[in-house]
Amino acid sequence: MTSLVPLMRECLEAGTPSVLVRVGTAKGSTPREEGAAMLVTPTRVTGTVGGGRLELSGIEAARGLIESRSKETRLAVPLGPRIGQCCGGHVTLHLRRVDAAAIAAEEARERDEREARPLALVFGAGHTGTALAKALALLPIRLRVVDPRPDSLANLPPEVEARASALPEAEVESAPPGTAFVVMTHDHPLDFLIAAAALRRGDACYVGMIGSATKREKFRRHLAETGEDRLIAGLTLPIGGKALRDKRPAVIAALTAAEVLTCLLSDHDNSLINLLAEPALKCHGAAV
Repeated sequence: MTSLVPLMRECLEAGTPSVLVRVGTAKGSTPREEGAAMLVTPTRVTGTVGGGRLELSGIEAARGLIESRSKETRLAVPLGPRIGQCCGGHVTLHLRRVDAAAIAAEEARERDEREARPLALVFGAGHTGTALAKALALLPIRLRVVDPRPDSLANLPPEVEARASALPEAEVESAPPGTAFVVMTHDHPLDFLIAAAALRRGDACYVGMIGSATKREKFRRHLAETGEDRLIAGLTLPIGGKALRDKRPAVIAALTAAEVLTCLLSDHDNSLINLLAEPALKCHGAAV
């Protein structure tokens, strides 16, 4: 996801007053979730807190904060007929003038948020791998692209963690539970090695490999040589679904990004629900 920190720093260094506007609370039906943010200057808006009258109110309040030279304020916005936005929820916007302390706080917040996101590991930075990285880089996940060829990593977005590794299968072993693995290297035997390692873990939320039905059958036979052909059931191949038979990298990337994001966020949300529920269950058990 795109960070607002570089632009905040740029505004501060240029002497351009700016205000960070963030959704502090979001209750009921709202256009954006808590934490969504935008940066407002006297002439520019970057990011979004949901659009419509809500966003316009935030922009007006931010520019009012700039004119008043105040440091911060809050704006409570009921989303109903009175403002012409019919979501029906209630949003509180937090507004803070950008200074060195605000930038440091935003850097820390982004770092903590990034570390808490689910991880997608893409193996291979060829045409399709790079297109997929560009699609996934916009989404609320951590993304790492691994390729044994350092030169192939040069065109990745800055948000992507790029690793040149002569032993990419080692990245599989060190990944946390719930990782999504997408395998699309320049070499079929290497694809098989990586995918098999990911499937053997048993805790991946997604294992996908680029290719055809023929490649899937070859991989199944490869697994059968060690008595592991049952693992093929956990493999997504072809990636991106079967609705469109389009081989253009950008199309494959868009379809695969949706597939990976659905698995990652669903698995991540369930993990959070279980984590939050566990103390309550323990307390309930103790009470009984």
